[in-house]
Amino acid sequence: MRALVTYESMFGNTRSIAEVVAEGLRRHLEVSLVEVADAPPLIGDGIDLLVVGGPTHAHGMTTPESRANSATRAGDQLVSRGSGIREWLEAVSASPRKVPADAFDTRIKGPGILWGSAAKAAEKQLRGAGFTMAASPQSFLVGGPTGPVFDRVIDGELDRARRWGAELGSTAAEATVDLPAV
Repeated sequence: MRALVTYESMFGNTRSIAEVVAEGLRRHLEVSLVEVADAPPLIGDGIDLLVVGGPTHAHGMTTPESRANSATRAGDQLVSRGSGIREWLEAVSASPRKVPADAFDTRIKGPGILWGSAAKAAEKQLRGAGFTMAASPQSFLVGGPTGPVFDRVIDGELDRARRWGAELGSTAAEATVDLPAV
């Protein structure tokens, strides 16, 4: 079984979360981890689970404007230099087989109702592209919007993301074992 983890990251937070989600998934599945610019436009029969992650900007997924603003602040630290998961999800298509998918985001610590969730927006696009949802979207927390340091994931979030990835991988592996032979 194979999983694909695709991410968009401005300051490195979402990349860090994607790496440990992939690490958790690897306990049960073979995993490819790719930045969104390198993600395939078709999720074919070789992928049994798709996981998509991105930062939360202005209550949802990034836009060209929010990415430009982040690029200015990130400078040489900028990770994703092209289009984001919003554009990729608008163009991606699934095989006729309903591929399970899930989404995660990074967002500023605080009430989700205040900051929004890129993962919830990505979930809607994944469903629209023909994917089935494997679990509820997840948010992982980063430090606030002020100060010189933007590349810090809140203590404990990397471990939580690794556990979440392991749970997703276990669920996906069990679902495949339960499928009848064709």
